[in-house]
Amino acid sequence: MSPSPVSSLSSLPAPFRRAGVVAAGAAALVLGLASPALAHVTVNPGSAEQGGFTKVAFRVPNERDDASTNKLEVFLPTDHPLAFVSVKPVPGWEVEVTESKLDKPVTTEYGELTEAVTKITWSGGEIGPGQFQEFEVSMGMLPEDTDHLVFPATQTYTGGEVVKWDDEPAADGSEPERPAPVLKLTPASAESGHGGGHSSASPAPAAAQDAPSVTPVAHSGTASSDGTARLLGAGGLLAGLAGTVVGVIGLRRGSRTAQPGPAADDNPAAPA
Repeated sequence: MSPSPVSSLSSLPAPFRRAGVVAAGAAALVLGLASPALAHVTVNPGSAEQGGFTKVAFRVPNERDDASTNKLEVFLPTDHPLAFVSVKPVPGWEVEVTESKLDKPVTTEYGELTEAVTKITWSGGEIGPGQFQEFEVSMGMLPEDTDHLVFPATQTYTGGEVVKWDDEPAADGSEPERPAPVLKLTPASAESGHGGGHSSASPAPAAAQDAPSVTPVAHSGTASSDGTARLLGAGGLLAGLAGTVVGVIGLRRGSRTAQPGPAADDNPAAPA
């Protein structure tokens, strides 16, 4: 029976044992750094074109081992209110859309906007440990005078804990401790027909009370893809470290099996 990795490692010379311990510690540190980066609420895709409509999904992972997520609140920007918001039902979850009166009316191509959706709440369902759920929303028209929209979110657990993901993006590009979901806005391309405050995906004024038509926007760099890259990088480092330890063990075994035996007689005596 082949020896276990632990027994094989303990049989190595002291320098090799130390290298194995350092490799294991480095792997644990990498995973420890990667996990929190993947645990927060994100908006996907992470970018959309200015002046148009888009469909996004708020992705909520549950990183707790002892509790489930049973409520999500997403706050929509009031400095750049959205005239049209439509929510896709999620089986097992109840949704509440909150509209509020704006402090300052906003003029749109469909008229003056005095009220807008300011919060969406999903509750009643559960996201178990190690699972995630996506909550889809279509929205528009996206503003043209800013390059991003921030959607602070609040995640509630069955144990009563409430975590607020509401930190604004850092000026230096570093990730804050509890980052809010951020949708990056890019200039409209010529092919999209957006620009000048108009959108090819805009609903007709007569259908303003209905859910707007939605055109999914090309994915270009989201928070979750960054997190996935971190996880893949961590996995690659783990594999490399494990390969190093296995290689050392293999060399150790090889050196033992390659020990020369007694030399054979090149000229055996002929029988009498």
